[in-house]
Amino acid sequence: MESKKLIPEEVHKSVLLNEVIEWLAPKPGGRYLDGTLGMAGHSSAILKVAGEDAQLAGLDRDEQALELAGERLAPFGDRAHRFHLAFSKFEAALDELGWDTIDGVVLDLGVSSLHLDHAERGFSFIKDGPLDMRMDPAGGMPPASSIVNKGSYSDLSRILKLYGEEPLASKIVKAIIAAREEEKITTTLQLASIVEKAYPAKRRALSRTHPATKTFQGLRIAVNSELEELQTFLDRIPERLNPGARVAIISFHSLEDRIVKKTFKAQSQSCDCPPMQPMCTCGKVKMMNVMTRKPVLPTEEEMKVNTRSRSAKLRVAERTGEDG
Repeated sequence: MESKKLIPEEVHKSVLLNEVIEWLAPKPGGRYLDGTLGMAGHSSAILKVAGEDAQLAGLDRDEQALELAGERLAPFGDRAHRFHLAFSKFEAALDELGWDTIDGVVLDLGVSSLHLDHAERGFSFIKDGPLDMRMDPAGGMPPASSIVNKGSYSDLSRILKLYGEEPLASKIVKAIIAAREEEKITTTLQLASIVEKAYPAKRRALSRTHPATKTFQGLRIAVNSELEELQTFLDRIPERLNPGARVAIISFHSLEDRIVKKTFKAQSQSCDCPPMQPMCTCGKVKMMNVMTRKPVLPTEEEMKVNTRSRSAKLRVAERTGEDG
């Protein structure tokens, strides 16, 4: 699609904002879901473009984000509804509102500056803080420090290899286990230092990112069950979409993008039977049409003004009609 500047500059910090709005094409009277409300950049743009009578349900696991989003959404009054929920629990929000179906969805799967810029949240390997990484500290999930200090060699290796895509996972895990035998690992800079020292000097010198980047990514994904959340959402959302409603998902690393691509493809197929089988017996119904054969990437201009967008990929799928 041809990119058009639809949104004022002051809210353009949201990643791929104009592209999301173009693909969703919000309409008057529509009902929309933002499963990762954050600072409400996408949500406020959806409501602004849709105009009168459109409504939006915004979900976030972070209560602080919900409070700040409320300030941004205040001009829209009772057209904006906020819920302290993980996006995998979206059905609870829709049911509370009495919405059987909706007209569009956006997910921005990136970690917000609200988390990275506040050391006390424990996401940053640049600023010192408690080793936490929970999107919802009150949600009952153990913090990253629990995994780091109690996890077995095999569990930690799996997290760093699978979720962090860290090629030096084994070496880093051995360094973590050795360090925690001396003292408990409780802060972000403590862990970052352990990981950095585990990296060979030559590799550290050539790396374009901090050596702890992938380790922190892997732990954050594990702490918040991010991939499981995403798969649950993707499996259940088609049932609550009106025909023609679109789902726009922005991912930031290959694991997320792979899940989105694979699930959209599966939902766009009408039969899972073996190719050699003469008749379909699976009874599968096509639910979605894939709208973006390749992911939509940020423009060079956006990457210059918003470095967070550099690894962003947008994929979009559309609910089929009742007959598939």
